[in-house]
Amino acid sequence: MGTHGAPAANDVFVAGVGMTAFGPQPTASIKSLTSAAVRECLADAGAGAGLVEQAYFANALQGIIENQASVPGQIALLECGVTGIPIVNVENACAGGSTAFWLAANQIRAGAADLVLAVGAEKMVYPQPERRARVAEAFGGGGDIETLPLALEELRRLGTGVPNDPGEGHRTVFMEIYTAICRAHMSHFGTTQRQLATVASKNHAHAVNNERCHYRQPMSIDEVLASRKLGYPLTVAMCSPLSDGAAAVLLASPAGLARLSHARPRVRVLASEMKSGQRRDWYDFNNHVIRRAADAAYAKSGLGPDAMDVAEVHDAAAFGEIFAGELLGLCPLGEGGRFAESGATTLGGSIPINPSGGLESRGHPISATGLAQIFELTTQLRGEAGMRQVPNARTAIQENGGGFIGIEEALAIVTILQRA
Repeated sequence: MGTHGAPAANDVFVAGVGMTAFGPQPTASIKSLTSAAVRECLADAGAGAGLVEQAYFANALQGIIENQASVPGQIALLECGVTGIPIVNVENACAGGSTAFWLAANQIRAGAADLVLAVGAEKMVYPQPERRARVAEAFGGGGDIETLPLALEELRRLGTGVPNDPGEGHRTVFMEIYTAICRAHMSHFGTTQRQLATVASKNHAHAVNNERCHYRQPMSIDEVLASRKLGYPLTVAMCSPLSDGAAAVLLASPAGLARLSHARPRVRVLASEMKSGQRRDWYDFNNHVIRRAADAAYAKSGLGPDAMDVAEVHDAAAFGEIFAGELLGLCPLGEGGRFAESGATTLGGSIPINPSGGLESRGHPISATGLAQIFELTTQLRGEAGMRQVPNARTAIQENGGGFIGIEEALAIVTILQRA
């Protein structure tokens, strides 16, 4: 596969995308969210539900919160006419949607199908106190439940010398993890709290022009710093909220594209690479799971970081954007905070990151997040992003992490897309 010229038979294209608005949706269900995203996606592609040959459905919490322990995809997709075909249910923590995408792309590349649907849906905001408690408890299952307390202690030791503040009110175990890793980065590289606030303020500004975001209010750096403390250095405005939402992507081979009723601007999947976490020294950054996934994606695509025009990365906390940008090679290790302060990552900068508003503003319905990133990047590469459009965007990179083991994400997926 090359990046130029006529498509090969095993090339993979984004044929259609769809997503709901993210945020609290009291009357919505997994079924209704899924139907809305899938119907928009199929309409975007010019495809009827009967053209879909396979589907991969990602959800992390419905079995825990609503006791729908099995076959959620078959149940949800039935409502929008995707039925009778192979449907595979996927759970991979916050990278569930990207995993569905990865599986769908591999099926097409292998010649097993020509039109494959990837869907991610999550219901996380409930009025019932018992269900809200279950949502909070569920985050503890995103890591090794036997060793998570020890891993947290190890991470906290890495941040020795950085001022500590326990914060105020409730936070999930993943915010505890982000706090610890961020403090380790601050201790080693000198990253500052104000640099984190710069990232969050930038993403809140980007979200103003994205009608699908959970939060759309601009926030200054000082307002971000003044928001409720979650544990130094994080504040609420630096972190993603719990959200309801769904997103869907239809992938196609060249033969699949020929079956669609109208042609959308072509977006080619140059690479989609998954790696899993492993035991390593925290300072061995070249073997970080995100770095290994990025290296594999660059090798597969034949491109390097300098060729990227726009990025969507997993910023469940603002620090995630800083670290992911470094690990993707968009800036040197340890320079992510200063890179953000320079304006390079904002719209109009050299490599805009999270023009959608990111998880911090768009929201984070766990299994929908990765596909929402693909939605944004496809919109950018088609030139359809309106006021948040990155001018002349041709090549885009996505990073999505899931779960946590030891001192890093349990898995990371890096995808590179290009306008064909």
